[in-house]
Amino acid sequence: MRFTPETERKLAELAAQSGRGAPQVVQDVVEGYFDELAQARDMLNGRYDELKSGKVKPVPGDGVAAHFREKSAAARRSHPGS
Repeated sequence: MRFTPETERKLAELAAQSGRGAPQVVQDVVEGYFDELAQARDMLNGRYDELKSGKVKPVPGDGVAAHFREKSAAARRSHPGS
C-alpha cells in the first residue's frame, strides 16, 4: 500500500511515539475506523427505526435552523462581548 509523503511522515512519527512498527499502527487505525463506522451505522439504523416506527417525529429543516439560531442568540445574551 502506498501513502503520500505527508501520511508516511505522520505514520513514522506515530510509530516512533508508540514504540510499535508502522504495520501495527496502520492495522490499529484501520480496525479503529471500522469500529467507529459500525457504531455510526448502528446509531443511524436505530434512529431510522425510531423515525419509521413513529417513536420520534422528524423536525423540519427550518425548525432545526430556527432552534440553532435561538440557541446561538441565547448564548450571546448570556455571554455579552464574547
